[in-house]
Amino acid sequence: MKIDHRIRVDVTKPLVSEGRLGHNRWHPAIEPIARVAPGETVAVDLRDGMDVQITPESTTRSLLDYSGYRGNPMTGPLFIERAEPGDLLDVEILKIETGRFGFTSIIPGIGLLSDRYQEPFLVQWQIEKNLARSNDLPGVVIQRRPSLGVMGVAPSEKRLREFASREDELSRRGYVIRTPNPKDAVPSVDPVPGEGLRPIPPRETGGNMDIRQLGEGSVLTLPVDVHGALFSAGDPHFAQGDGESCGVAIETSATAYLRFGVRKSTDLNWRPRYPMFQFSESPNVTVPRRYIATTGIPINSRGQNEYLDLNTAARAAVEEMIAYLTNIRGFTEEQAYVLVSVAADLRVSQVVDFPNAIVSVVLPLAIFE
Repeated sequence: MKIDHRIRVDVTKPLVSEGRLGHNRWHPAIEPIARVAPGETVAVDLRDGMDVQITPESTTRSLLDYSGYRGNPMTGPLFIERAEPGDLLDVEILKIETGRFGFTSIIPGIGLLSDRYQEPFLVQWQIEKNLARSNDLPGVVIQRRPSLGVMGVAPSEKRLREFASREDELSRRGYVIRTPNPKDAVPSVDPVPGEGLRPIPPRETGGNMDIRQLGEGSVLTLPVDVHGALFSAGDPHFAQGDGESCGVAIETSATAYLRFGVRKSTDLNWRPRYPMFQFSESPNVTVPRRYIATTGIPINSRGQNEYLDLNTAARAAVEEMIAYLTNIRGFTEEQAYVLVSVAADLRVSQVVDFPNAIVSVVLPLAIFE
């Protein structure tokens, strides 16, 4: 594989202490670390999603010192040449090389059953020959199925304020929200610490989506908000189940090999509101099946944020698939709605990245003759 850009990061050192080649807040003022042309391949090193707070020497008690302010460190941003607001950015994941150490944790206050588990619990994984095993889960072996939990582009100033406003409204209603906070913010230069959005929830511009199908061979499509797109990635997983129920997957470090494409706004018949993606699966067949998927987060028809509401997220994802089928495939809305019902699968991709759960509508491309 020809590598046009190699971005090396010491993944054993936390971003919060090194502060180079990465960030842990979303803000359009963050300077890019590299310029990439469409069609070029980038190899980029990624820290684990907890910013090296868990190591092979950690114990369960170490989780009591976990700082969520450091969560989801990203490598980037990358300036993608020719990308302008209104365009679409295609991110092809060519390969993911994961580390040899992984971990999964239960942290009080995090996860679908956060009210049930009040004590921390840590599982450390040894990764070898595409398999993960742990003395903390004897008799279990997990097959390699790597993915990138975080991929996204910078929001515009207008979107930044919109996202912050609707999440602040949820906070005023009493929900637990990670609103902008300067503690452990990287970069630490204004205006990022006070205005930068915490990366835990996914939004229209991507982010911490935790969709397990975003692995090798998949293509993620993101709406571009700012000049150069300013793409970043992080939170690599060795394996994850749909939902990521306890809040984390098999977390690890990784090197991701990515290739970018830009679709100009003048050539588009339709621009998705939320990220969408294509991927392949080969369930006991020689030829992998290819799928296209739309996503939805719990933003209602009035533009208000609902808290981890799967019905609202599912509705948004179905509406996006109907829009794809009508605008790209030429079906009527009624035809598209029926097609979703008979051929598409609704998947709970994640239900833990508060306040925005993600539902994906997955449609096999083989149905089109």
